[in-house]
Amino acid sequence: MTAIGFIGLGYMGHGMAANLLANGYTLYVKGNRNRTPVDALVARGAIECVTPAEMVAKCDVIHLCLSNSPQVEAVIRGREGILQGARAGVTVIDTSTSDPTSTLSLAAELADHGMTMVDAPLGRTPKEAEAGTLDTMVGASDADFARLKPVLECWAGNINHVGPTGAGHQMKLVMNFVSMGYAALFAEALVTGVKSGLSPHAIHKVLGSSRLANGFYDTFMAGAIGRDLEIHKFTFANAGKDLNYMAAMATASNMANPVGAAFRNSFAQALAMGREDWFVPQLADHIAELNGLDLAGAVETGGKDADD
Repeated sequence: MTAIGFIGLGYMGHGMAANLLANGYTLYVKGNRNRTPVDALVARGAIECVTPAEMVAKCDVIHLCLSNSPQVEAVIRGREGILQGARAGVTVIDTSTSDPTSTLSLAAELADHGMTMVDAPLGRTPKEAEAGTLDTMVGASDADFARLKPVLECWAGNINHVGPTGAGHQMKLVMNFVSMGYAALFAEALVTGVKSGLSPHAIHKVLGSSRLANGFYDTFMAGAIGRDLEIHKFTFANAGKDLNYMAAMATASNMANPVGAAFRNSFAQALAMGREDWFVPQLADHIAELNGLDLAGAVETGGKDADD
């Protein structure tokens, strides 16, 4: 069996790594400050590595599941990083949502050492990561995709090969542009309706039973109206980062993206107020607060604030 490494055992990474282990692969892991997922995986048979360079010496494939391109660059280029331990034949799979320009640059540097980089960013939530049913959009050559597909199938149920290296991250930015656009749209629509006197439950009943609903709508409203703030663990910090990457991709393509700027500003305002760790459905709470509305209270009372 192939030896596989995993760096980044956060909300998504822990479930992905656990599924690789459950499928019989020898698993090497490197965590961060949070010991809980590392210790849990080691207890199930994973082997801990201290540095990325050490992992390169032991693994055929290394997954990265990190927050942003600077973190990916540090793991690959940094002190005791992947390039310092470079070994021909090793494949790096970056499942982070990264800047495609950075991805192509890193891929070229790894290729100089006989290594391969594949981008396979993720869709869906930590629940699907634990179940092994994530979405992924893969940037790789045809041969690399065929070779790695059995590995991807351990943690993904919907796998799409969208082009060469870099294309996966491009596709993921397009996807997150749409999803964060939904968040901005649903948040403002909900608050406008409630502020005008409609019941949040009535709004949800009408929209949720119409063709305007979708999977993202369901989890967003389960957070915003159902008050299950754990249902969609995607932070404002990640949303803002992805929308910035999307803006950079649009700029590199010499095009305007005015709608993207509006979506980006919805999150930028919240980030400026220190709400990096809020989850996406809480954008409705943020918009409500800016407009003098207690959304949680309105949900509880069935309408606007109890004292209105």
